[in-house]
Amino acid sequence: MSDADRQRVVAALQRHTAAGRLTLDEFGERVDRALGAVTRADLVAVTRDLPAEPGGPRRDLVVAFALAALTLVVLGLILALGR
Repeated sequence: MSDADRQRVVAALQRHTAAGRLTLDEFGERVDRALGAVTRADLVAVTRDLPAEPGGPRRDLVVAFALAALTLVVLGLILALGR
């Protein structure tokens, strides 16, 4: 874990505060926890109860894309073997 990881979490906390999800007191407390984090689990705990931010990779879309790609591969194999 690096200082860059901690700064990314602080930036996310700033966006959540600007969106009204955190009070300034909550923001200050969480920033302190983020800057003092030793492990990635410590950082995750700082934002665990906040909603995912838009624009990040969405797991459901990634899974859907992977399944679609796998389906195309399987269909391609079936067509190739059927000739």
